[in-house]
Amino acid sequence: MDPEKIDFRDADHIEESEKQLGHLGNQEDHELSKLESFKQFPRACFWCIYAVWCVLLVSFENQASGNILGIPEFRKDFGSYYQNNYVLPAEWQSAFSGAPVASQMIGALGCGALADRFGRRVVIMMALVISYAAITMEFVATTNSLFFGGKFLNGFATGALASVTVTYIGEITPLVLRGVFTCLSALSYTLGPLVCALIVNDTGNFDNRWAYRGVFCAQYGFAVFATIGVFFMPESPWWLASRNSNTKALDSLTRLGYPGNEGKKRLAVIQLTLEEIREETAGVAYLECFRKSNLRRTLISIAPLSIQSLSGIVFAASYSTYYMQLAGYSTSESFKLQITQQVISLVGNVLSWYLVDRVGRRNLTFYGLLVLTVILLLTGGLAVAGTPGAIKGTVSLILIYCWWYNVTIGATAYTILCEVSTSRLRVKTIAIGLATQSGLNMMWSFVLPYLFNPDKANLGAKVAFIFGGLSVLSLVYIWFYQPETAGRTYEELDEMFMKAVPARKFKSYKPEAQAKGEAVKAALGGEAQKQVE
Repeated sequence: MDPEKIDFRDADHIEESEKQLGHLGNQEDHELSKLESFKQFPRACFWCIYAVWCVLLVSFENQASGNILGIPEFRKDFGSYYQNNYVLPAEWQSAFSGAPVASQMIGALGCGALADRFGRRVVIMMALVISYAAITMEFVATTNSLFFGGKFLNGFATGALASVTVTYIGEITPLVLRGVFTCLSALSYTLGPLVCALIVNDTGNFDNRWAYRGVFCAQYGFAVFATIGVFFMPESPWWLASRNSNTKALDSLTRLGYPGNEGKKRLAVIQLTLEEIREETAGVAYLECFRKSNLRRTLISIAPLSIQSLSGIVFAASYSTYYMQLAGYSTSESFKLQITQQVISLVGNVLSWYLVDRVGRRNLTFYGLLVLTVILLLTGGLAVAGTPGAIKGTVSLILIYCWWYNVTIGATAYTILCEVSTSRLRVKTIAIGLATQSGLNMMWSFVLPYLFNPDKANLGAKVAFIFGGLSVLSLVYIWFYQPETAGRTYEELDEMFMKAVPARKFKSYKPEAQAKGEAVKAALGGEAQKQVE
């Protein structure tokens, strides 16, 4: 529908006409198919993929922390001799894994304030500079202290990148592709570890420092491509519009593939959404995330990410290689199984692209976690049996767990985090969610070595019982409080949360924003028909 048909004849009509244009754009968002959106907005899709590439830096660094524990040469250089083998002391193991998670929390929360002040693009640039310095420290380290310093510093960069890239994807992706691209950001958390596993499989048996240095060297490659792209990256039109830089927002929309009238329509949608939520968000400080309807939105946004940590992914992703070796697999076999784990995780994420819209966010999250809970309890049961066959069975269940996790909550958590948060507070809500998850991961990073390691509690895969119990509690929360948000524009979600629509009624509720959009389009369609007659 041509926006020029809307009446802009005098100043009294301008505000109402802009609202009509926004409602029209909101309605037309519902009418495009996925294929049509790809064809119509290829530039926006490209920059979403670029943001996903930046997330690879995060996932690769996170996975490297766990994978290097399975490299004998790393344990030899940074650990101590214990019962005919080299073991990394639990305190350093906890420090290498936990301290970077702590700095990720600070990086994520700091990024929220910086991204609202300086923009998404500047924050990505800052994170990349920090990442180069941190990678260099990890690469040249020959002492535990220097290696720890590099891991800790890199946490600031990965925390910032994780927050701002997901925010950026949510702000530039077309409605019908929002589920696909937010799930695609979760793909980075499987693709990065896959590349890491391939490198470890190739170099992990070296009898020199390159057995593990190759892992850190590879991070330069991810950073270089991200650096090249950031200089051409369009700024978020949502951020520009929130600062009343409408001319720059239109320019950004043009670069994202919304030229001319299409860009004006998209800007009207953004302005309408920001204006209607302004009453609920007097400012953009972190405190606003916990006021009025924003409190409910913040809790719903961050809960699935927290549930990821509570349901055992830290153990399955970071300790699987080490556990496979303790279970009797050789170093070479454990590396190959790690590659298998990452491949099936990647396949699981690809399946989520279809299911996240077809099944819905709520159902895919709830029933996905239900199956994961069963897998965790079975894993713990086999670990209690303790026979060689049962222990091999726990390894198989861990592989199945990783696949199903990435089909379900491993992907949907990022979609929910991105689309439930209010538009004016999106980057801060996402930062809170990622910081909360990082806090839980940090707790597990310090606790798990003492529960899991053979020189401590030696629970092994029996820790699955702990995660299984926490998953049961999480299922209760999802059943009662998680709404279905698939196919809703940000304007519609704002209205539904401001009206306190119950979670179970979200799917069937028809908001006024949708009705107004249909009315505007019908009115303009009627005028066009009269002109033809």
